[in-house]
Amino acid sequence: MAVQASRVVTLVEWDDRWQEGQIGFHQSHVHKMLERNIDRVLRGRRGVRFFFPLCGKAVDMKWLADMGHSVVGVEFSEKGIRQFFEEQNVSYEEAAVPDLPGAKLFKSTDGKISLYQSDIYNFSSTIAGKFGAIWDRGSLVAINPCDRNRYAALITSLMDKDCRYLLDTFLYNPELYKGPPFFVSDEEVEHLFGQMCDIELLESVDALSDKFKKWGLDAITENAHLLTLKNS
Repeated sequence: MAVQASRVVTLVEWDDRWQEGQIGFHQSHVHKMLERNIDRVLRGRRGVRFFFPLCGKAVDMKWLADMGHSVVGVEFSEKGIRQFFEEQNVSYEEAAVPDLPGAKLFKSTDGKISLYQSDIYNFSSTIAGKFGAIWDRGSLVAINPCDRNRYAALITSLMDKDCRYLLDTFLYNPELYKGPPFFVSDEEVEHLFGQMCDIELLESVDALSDKFKKWGLDAITENAHLLTLKNS
């Protein structure tokens, strides 16, 4: 972790990646860890409000909306948001957000999917309330390591008392790759969320693929954690 601690990717750099199509983090299919663990997240609930931090154009959002849930996402890249609606053939409307200066809200006409174009650190529960579920597929591993405490405080503030937070992390040798996605150990997850949340490791899989090999990695593990507020 120490070798990545000072690594900073600016919002402009993130937006440039979208503009240039450098979005190797995007998946054209529903994430397998979400599919395999969705019952643990839902726990029998219907019509759950899901939060997607740094949502990009994740197809998982459409999948959940089609199941009858509602989705709220935050993404800095307007291009990524527009591509989501266009590629998923979902009609939408856009509007300014009075409580988020400079931000825009892109909302499906059926009201099931609301995506905010904004710096995530400007977002809060006063904008869209709290959530019954959070799917963090590539957010904690993407934010700058120096911002993790602030990020954890934001995420826990968005959790309703019955919220079930599915968190995806990567373990690899950070000496071999500078990130993002960044190395996030289980100990770091405990440090960030352990005071507020009970943490359960649901799944740990070998994720080494040709993509990761090209990054210089010889091993990488992907973990799925389920976080729930203590005393909930």
